[in-house]
Amino acid sequence: MDVFNINLTGALLRGDKDCMKVVQRRPPKTRRHHDADPDSRLGTAVTAGTPRSVGIGVIGYDGVARAHLQAILRLASVFWPPPARPVLAALSGRSADRVQEAAQRYGAPAVYTDWRRLIEDRRVELLINCGPNDLHADPCLAAAARGLHMLCEKPLARSSAEAAKMRDAAVRAGTVHMTGYNYRFVPAVLLAREMIVEGRLGQIRHFRARYCDDSMIDPDVPYTWRHNRAQAGSGVIGDLAAHAVDLARFLVGEISAVSAAARIFVDRRPRPQGGDGTVDVEDAIEAVVEFAGGAVGTLEASSMCPGRKNFLTFEVNGTLGTLIFNLERLNELEVCLQGDAVGGFRTVLVTERHHPYGGRWWPPGHLLGWEQTFVHQLHRLLTAVAGQGQAGPEGATFEDGYQCAVVCDLLDRAAHEGRRVAAAGVAPSRASGE
Repeated sequence: MDVFNINLTGALLRGDKDCMKVVQRRPPKTRRHHDADPDSRLGTAVTAGTPRSVGIGVIGYDGVARAHLQAILRLASVFWPPPARPVLAALSGRSADRVQEAAQRYGAPAVYTDWRRLIEDRRVELLINCGPNDLHADPCLAAAARGLHMLCEKPLARSSAEAAKMRDAAVRAGTVHMTGYNYRFVPAVLLAREMIVEGRLGQIRHFRARYCDDSMIDPDVPYTWRHNRAQAGSGVIGDLAAHAVDLARFLVGEISAVSAAARIFVDRRPRPQGGDGTVDVEDAIEAVVEFAGGAVGTLEASSMCPGRKNFLTFEVNGTLGTLIFNLERLNELEVCLQGDAVGGFRTVLVTERHHPYGGRWWPPGHLLGWEQTFVHQLHRLLTAVAGQGQAGPEGATFEDGYQCAVVCDLLDRAAHEGRRVAAAGVAPSRASGE
């Protein structure tokens, strides 16, 4: 029996008239709020200014579109305050059920199975086009006509001629435009570019790039639009090699001539609806490239390499040093500089605060992934949309997408004709200021 009960019992036995005072005693209440803060129960009102919102319409809901949609949701939590707050305004896709499901997942208030209606939606100010290659030109041309800002996935178009039309329409519209070469936004790639631009490698002599995976090694992989030249424009040239070409231009400069060999290893694949489809695009490309600045290099792309999953690697050799990057270890950059006491390669973990995007995400040593590149890319795009900077040079504009398409056409032509092809007759850039 505790002290309180003992005292109460004694008082009742004595007939103590004040016993009720004992019974009525209560322990003091715990105060949940400070008396000096009368507003604490309601919290403190948020008074900071709200960034301008930009309504985004996305064509596509699967594949690479998922990375773009995640970036829209994530950006403001990483880059605060954002140059503009991205708001998902509408989604478009061919399957009504699947696009509805995606809208519920990502919070889109409107869905369309016809991309034209998305372009017409007045809530949409920025188009992100993640459609298949044959659905890049028409939506972007319509978006330019409506004065929308644009990000179109790579390759920008199925041919350089088609890409030139898209570039010219975007320039006439005077809107911000980007091509989705997101690997420019890997911190290690940006660090490599910084070192090259600063002259740390001296005069560049060689560039070598390989982009290999094993996505088509199984002959039973179904026939899709990617295996049809009319829809895709090319095979691994546009799908994989285009990334290597863009990085070559981003790091070293313009490509002036190419020689190439291409192969189709599996010429028929089963159609999902039955029967076989004829594959008329390349499974592999091997190329020698020449740069306008005097460097030479090689490019390789193949979807027929067992064990390779997303193996994009490049090596840059200069008179003063070498850089090596591998996308499958995207937080690292291998560095060798002449005169360094190490006398060989050092592996630099590109997560320090003084590195590109350092401190934006996590403390040093905490790694980033593929998806973060899309957040970086969207931030650069919105910075330009908000008038606080330009899309380039970090971001690939439609001009960059066009120049890359020119080189892809050269690779295809050189492989088919079996000879060296120079980059003659390239339509000049009309993207002044980009």
